[in-house]
Amino acid sequence: MPAADPRRWWALGALALAMLTLGFDMTILNVALATISRELDAGTSELQWIVDSYVLVFAALLLPTGLLGDRFGRKRMLLLGLAVFGAASVGGALADTPAGVIAARVAMGLGAAVMLPLSMSILPTIFSSEERTRAIAVWTGSMALGLPLGPLLGGWLLEHFRWGSIFVINVPVVVVAMAAIALLVPESRDPARPALDLPGALLSITGLAALVYGVIEGPVSGWDHPGVLIALAAGAVLLANLVVWESRAPQPMMNLALFRDRRFVWSAAVTAAANLMMAGILFVLPQYLQVVLGNDAFGTGLRLIPMLLGLMVGAVLTDRLAARTGHKPIMVAGMAVLGTGFALGALTGATGGYSYAALWLTVLGAGLGLTMVPAMDLVISLLPGGEVGRDSGLVQTLRQTGSALGIAMLGSLLSQLYRARVETDGLPGEAAGAARDSVAGAAAVAQRLGDDALLASAREAFVFGMNGLLAACAGVTAVMAVPVLAFLPGRRADRDAAASGDGRQSSHAHAAD
Repeated sequence: MPAADPRRWWALGALALAMLTLGFDMTILNVALATISRELDAGTSELQWIVDSYVLVFAALLLPTGLLGDRFGRKRMLLLGLAVFGAASVGGALADTPAGVIAARVAMGLGAAVMLPLSMSILPTIFSSEERTRAIAVWTGSMALGLPLGPLLGGWLLEHFRWGSIFVINVPVVVVAMAAIALLVPESRDPARPALDLPGALLSITGLAALVYGVIEGPVSGWDHPGVLIALAAGAVLLANLVVWESRAPQPMMNLALFRDRRFVWSAAVTAAANLMMAGILFVLPQYLQVVLGNDAFGTGLRLIPMLLGLMVGAVLTDRLAARTGHKPIMVAGMAVLGTGFALGALTGATGGYSYAALWLTVLGAGLGLTMVPAMDLVISLLPGGEVGRDSGLVQTLRQTGSALGIAMLGSLLSQLYRARVETDGLPGEAAGAARDSVAGAAAVAQRLGDDALLASAREAFVFGMNGLLAACAGVTAVMAVPVLAFLPGRRADRDAAASGDGRQSSHAHAAD
């Protein structure tokens, strides 16, 4: 599809629709967990795996699925991923046991692992460097738009239909996205048709699965639990062996040469760190908005919109400024805005209303847009055109592993600070345990016992923990900004990357069937 062809923007809309599906699927399930627990008699462990099985499979398969697009065709594999995701959604809606829902979520994770890197890898094949920043902003914004839509859709669906409707809603979106992609997106692949690196794929899948499992299980069982330690150690050993293998393999699955380019290293590090913090914040915010401020699921989704609007403003500013200033100044400014948003959030009071939260959420969103969009644009500009599917898988693996780490690490920090603060003296043993476990548990105990003091203590303790988490994120943002400012090359290097990237991509972009 040549750069002057107006269909490229319709093709972007088709890709954005697919990403919108992934976006709201990340949050829609959370509002339905209580209903699923009641309807399917699912225990806490089963509910955890309904959520985590998707994340585990998703993160573990991103590396090898990106390579499949380079070999068999990116459009073809993207359509296959959408089909798997849609079929698994139907399976989840029809499941009548927790095991059935978990199986469906595993299959959804497989479909998502194909969709995410391949949708990203198509962008540089249809957009020139002058338009790519805008395209990435739309692509990123479409997934971000899905995040607040999840609770909104989920809350409305659960009010009017059975719990399986949260999966059924994926199906029409997937069907429309598949039709649009089939009609509008050109096929592309690596003309060299790289062979499948089976040893590398096995090492990456098992290594990432072990690592992400350890990260998921750490906050539940404790970071010193033998199973957690074994999983983390096994993941580290397997991934170290993956690097050794990839450095010697004749046709490696990972392009290790990218890590010798400091532009790639620091821009990829920024996207991973931003994903880590965003995932942690999105884990915390619904609890704050629902339990502390007393909103329902639908109201919680509405109150996340300022962050989305801020992100869109940041993305638009990036599109307007990137060609004149280059990526580095925008990223540094974005990290300053992001750190300011986190710092403002860390001053939230336990008895404050939503208006102050709306302020820092807007600043936070603008910082995310100004940080993530230029970082992703720079990363994509550095990927070799023919191998962009493989390398997109690598980039998305770094991002999604960061998300899993963010939920686990920041969730653990929040939990520790909350437990140290909440007052449970005088409560029966089981009630005290539930109150210490989470703010939602404390609210349920307080309602059952009519204990207003416990509810006030739990809300205050949660806000204390949230403020500590936000302060930690502000610190991480400040620390990350230093090497970006010191080591990331400036505008001239951006122009060189754009020129070489367009040259590579023009020679490979349309190697179709």
